[in-house]
Amino acid sequence: MATAQPEKKREQVRTVAEFVDNIQELTVEIQELYTLDAIPWVIGYSGGKDSTAILQLIWNAIAALPPEKRTKTIHVITTDTLVENPYVSAWVRKSLQQIKVAAKQQQMPMIPHLLHPELKETFWVGLIGKGYPAPRRKFRWCTQRLKISPSNRFIRDVIRVSSEAIVVLGIRKAESASRAKRMREWEATRVRDRLSPNMNLPNSLVYSPIEDWRNDEVWLYLMQWENPWGYSNKDLFTMYRGATADNECPLVVDTSTPSCGSSRFGCWVCTLVSEDSSLKAMIQNDEEKEWLQPLLDLRRELDIETEDRNWRDFRRRTGDVQLYERNIEGEISVEPIPGPYIKEAREYWLRRLLTIEQQLRCNAPENMRDITLITPEELSEIRRIWLEERHEFDDSLPRIYMEVTGEAFLDPRPGADYSLLGSDEWAVLEEICEGDGMHLELMAKLLDTERQYRKMSRRVGIYDTLEQCFKTSSRSPEEAIKNAHYKRDLKTAAGSGDVEKVKQLTLGDVALTDEAEPKSWANMKFKNKKSE
Repeated sequence: MATAQPEKKREQVRTVAEFVDNIQELTVEIQELYTLDAIPWVIGYSGGKDSTAILQLIWNAIAALPPEKRTKTIHVITTDTLVENPYVSAWVRKSLQQIKVAAKQQQMPMIPHLLHPELKETFWVGLIGKGYPAPRRKFRWCTQRLKISPSNRFIRDVIRVSSEAIVVLGIRKAESASRAKRMREWEATRVRDRLSPNMNLPNSLVYSPIEDWRNDEVWLYLMQWENPWGYSNKDLFTMYRGATADNECPLVVDTSTPSCGSSRFGCWVCTLVSEDSSLKAMIQNDEEKEWLQPLLDLRRELDIETEDRNWRDFRRRTGDVQLYERNIEGEISVEPIPGPYIKEAREYWLRRLLTIEQQLRCNAPENMRDITLITPEELSEIRRIWLEERHEFDDSLPRIYMEVTGEAFLDPRPGADYSLLGSDEWAVLEEICEGDGMHLELMAKLLDTERQYRKMSRRVGIYDTLEQCFKTSSRSPEEAIKNAHYKRDLKTAAGSGDVEKVKQLTLGDVALTDEAEPKSWANMKFKNKKSE
């Protein structure tokens, strides 16, 4: 222990000369690892300082090899979540284009790839289409879909072709205490220095050359070593500085000096943090970016966890009522878990998003006038979900699009505009149901189920599907919640061995059944047979 402490202390105050030596050591290490075998590399590149540093370090090391040794492909992957900070997104796209051009000119084995989440997994398809509420720490549905899955799919494809892959990341211990702890755990399973098994993707290794670099060392490297693909690291520095609350981004002063590492660029819709500090700082520090203010306003509006219960269904997406114990100032109450956004809420978010997109296109600088917050493909998928999964055959999306943009919605999906049911039938149903939302929902489901089965050569399963419509939509909210409480109480009593309570609940249920036979497709179907 006596010798470990001075060694750790010396590493924390590494001089510039020692840092230069470290770069030279890493260069040799990268060259040896690259030429060791035929395993392809995949570099994770976000356009931020760490990923730029790692790509630059790898590029410079490989460029120092003779052209005949640069035979192994290095994939450079970037994931665009489609809800990135607009300036960062534009920056990364242009950087990838420059990488492609420079790699060809310099005979480098770098191939850039811009990845996206699958259409069914994008943020707006989840929130507006399926009705997922804005992400929370207990319901963090976005990260896996938007960030992790696209990258993992690409790496799996590489492994499928080449059997193995080395994933190069700009992760560093100085990023956070949790990251440092995780990386120390990896060290126990390493096959060599800075090369660890990838626990999430079999047959792949994670290579982290700059894991011991401090924030100021990252910026020192970016500022003093020229960007090899011709992009401006000084512009990157300026972008980080503009996204820092105090508008300062110091380089090397001393180990206590804060650096731009605290500026984090991410999804502008993210409700997993208290606020988008980088976007807010961008707007505050630069008058030319004030046109982005509507994005902050919408993000704050999405962050209404304690106020959106009236916008949420009392059932989960499956149609089941699930209860939980809610603690409000020490008072415990058993309530339904709020489900997806109801129809009116989803339509509101769509209208709000399209309106803001129109505002941004009017107020943005000339080079950003083509900003797109939601793609036509996402709108088409949302429309499909509303029609086919939610049975909302009034088809309100084209109408909302026309009202907001003044243009007709051109659906890229073949045959999307054909339907046997439409807004006229919906209006008739609304009139018949006289404001009873559950009755309207049930009738819509039954009619649309019949419509969907009409197109099939065999109608196998239609009765089961109709039965499910009654199970999820025939009860009023009050009746459905009461039934959920009954099931919960019965399960609790049975689990604790309370026979009397079970009898009481069961007899009460029988009495209730005798008074009013529950609605079900089976009961209605065989009603005439029973009467005979």
